[in-house]
Amino acid sequence: MANRTVSDAIAIHGTNPQYLIEKIIRTRIYESLYWKESCFGLTAETLIDRAVSLTSFGGQYGNQKPTEFLCLTLKLLQLQPSKEIIIEFIRNEEYKYLRALGAFYLRLVGTSLEIYQYLEPLLYDYRKLRKRTIDGGFTIIHMDEFIDELLREDRVCDTILPRIIKRYVLEENDELQPRESALEDLLEEEDDDDY
Repeated sequence: MANRTVSDAIAIHGTNPQYLIEKIIRTRIYESLYWKESCFGLTAETLIDRAVSLTSFGGQYGNQKPTEFLCLTLKLLQLQPSKEIIIEFIRNEEYKYLRALGAFYLRLVGTSLEIYQYLEPLLYDYRKLRKRTIDGGFTIIHMDEFIDELLREDRVCDTILPRIIKRYVLEENDELQPRESALEDLLEEEDDDDY
C-alpha cells in the first residue's frame, strides 16, 4: 500500500506517474531506509517539511543508494499534488531545495509550455546547491545550472526526462514570447556607456 500511487491519480504521459522513475531506481527507493522511515504516510503538506530540510540534491550515490531528493520526487509522483502546490514550491525563494524539487517534479509531469513558463525565470536564481555525486561526495553547482540541465538534458538526477517541444517551435506557434537574456540588458548598458 505504501508504494502505490493515489487512487484518483491521473496518468502522466500515458502512464502511472511513478513509472517516470525507472523500475530499478524505484525498487532501490522502496528499499531505502529514508523511504521507509521518512516517506511513509506523507501527504502533500507534510512533504514540504521534508523538502525544506533537504541539504543536497542528486540521483544515486555510493552503492547506488537513492538520495533523499529522489525519494521525495517519487513520493510527489505518488501523491500527485495539484499544480498550484508545485508552482508554490517553485516560487518559494526562501528554501532553495524545495524550489529545486518543485522544478524537477514539474519537468517530469508538466507540459512543454508550463515547463518553459515556470522554469525559465529560475535561470536568474544564482544560489549555490550541493549536488550529491555518484561516489558519495558533493559538488557545488548553481540553481541556474540545474535549471539549464532540466531544460536541455535528457537525463538529470539519474532520471530520464520526458521529451519536451523545443522552445523555438513554441515561439513560432506564438505560444511563447521570444526569450530575453539578462546579458542583452548588460550589453545595452555597455553600449550606452560607450557614447
